[in-house]
Order: sequence, then structure tokens, then C-alpha cells
Amino acid sequence: MSILDKNYVVEMEDNSKWAVPVRIIAEHRAKYFAKKDGISLEESLNDDTVPLFESNDYEIHDWAANNLNFSDVQHVAKQIGMPDVDYEDGWANGEYEIQEQSHES
Repeated sequence: MSILDKNYVVEMEDNSKWAVPVRIIAEHRAKYFAKKDGISLEESLNDDTVPLFESNDYEIHDWAANNLNFSDVQHVAKQIGMPDVDYEDGWANGEYEIQEQSHES
């Protein structure tokens, strides 16, 4: 299985997990270096990015974390794990405030 057929899975602060296709991250990197190096997107992807990403999973994380925002990939991200929230503890110990009720119809 190619690295491009895998998902990059990240756990958010609320403990939810989100999967983003590695292909999206790889194409973003390849596009950057294709422009910078004056080569085709396919050449950058196949000769540089794919071998790099296949050699070390950290390279995928490094590019994603430092060159993309979640908003850049949110349209393809799929939530694969629900938040792990203790609502009983939140109810008893959470921050609170009193607000006016909204009366929207």
C-alpha cells in the first residue's frame, strides 16, 4: 500500500481523532517544491515527497503541523474518534456564567 493511500490521524485537545488523507498533505508539499524547484508537480510528488514520506512518518507530521492549518484540510478531514469528555465532572466543576435566554424561533 502506498503512503498516499494512508491517513494522517491526529488527536485534538478534546481527545477527538481526525483522519486526513496523506495524499492531500503530500500534494501540498509537492506543489510547494515544484514551484520552488521549477519542476512538475508529478516529478516533485513522485521523486521527492513520496520517498520522503515513506521513509519516515514524522516527515508527514512535520509538514502538516508546520505548513498547513486544520482549516486547510477540514473539508477532507473525517472524525474517527469522538471526544472523551466527562460531562458529569463538567457539570459539577466547570466554569459557569449566567446569560440571557435567546428567544429565536
